[in-house]
Amino acid sequence: MFEGGIASNVVNPSNQFDDRFLELIEAYALGSLDPEELAAVAAHLATGCDECNQALAESRCLVSQLAYLAPESAPSAMLRRRVMQTVRTELAAAKVQASSVLAGTKSAISLWMWAAVAAALLFAFYNAYQANSLQTRIHKMQELLSAQIKLQHESARQLALAEREAIILTNPESLKITLAADNKHFPALQAAWHQELGIVVSGQGLPAVARKRTLQLWLIPKTPGAKPLPSLTLQPDAEGKVDLLVGAPPDSQGATKALAITEEPEGGSPQPTSKPIWVGTIARK
Repeated sequence: MFEGGIASNVVNPSNQFDDRFLELIEAYALGSLDPEELAAVAAHLATGCDECNQALAESRCLVSQLAYLAPESAPSAMLRRRVMQTVRTELAAAKVQASSVLAGTKSAISLWMWAAVAAALLFAFYNAYQANSLQTRIHKMQELLSAQIKLQHESARQLALAEREAIILTNPESLKITLAADNKHFPALQAAWHQELGIVVSGQGLPAVARKRTLQLWLIPKTPGAKPLPSLTLQPDAEGKVDLLVGAPPDSQGATKALAITEEPEGGSPQPTSKPIWVGTIARK
């Protein structure tokens, strides 16, 4: 910084040489003055001081030749201080810049880390959504597969029953039984009884059964005074057709005198509650 005496001589109206500017002229040529000193020297040179302008020209020439020529003498102590001050100032500025860059880098790294965390969370949520969606699809597929398996089992069961009925109806060992109706407007029913495979009762053109009522098959024992043995219930379809398979009759052929069908409450009864509508006597071969 300038002292008061130097600053008072910045403008020299007598245009006389002031040797106190010599070393500042050298630092001026090197560009190592601070802004205040730089402005003061520039203002002094603008006064037209021949000696200082000549010293500046010589200093600039010397500076331009420093890369090629060794100095004839060591620089002055003030010049060395100016140069060292310039170096220290530049070094401090470099440190500040490096700290700023480092802070920016840390900020960038922090931002990148948060972005990475956000991306990881988003990826995790996406995976969870995909997993849940996959589980839902698997569950639906399992339900469809289960329904398909049940349908196949039911189809297989129906096929087995149809095959069993066909065998009972066509097997020569099956007893053929006609169940006549007590009402002349009702058709007769047909039954076939195989000792091992069971009983098949079939018929067409039956009248509809009242609401909450059903037809029920009974086995009438040969034993005098024995009660009828309840069997399965049956319902005519929309066309009046019945087709009943009794796989396990409650009694054997030899112990049964006749088959009978009554109308009972929905679900069947343990004992008949009405007069038989159809009755068929079992005739031995």
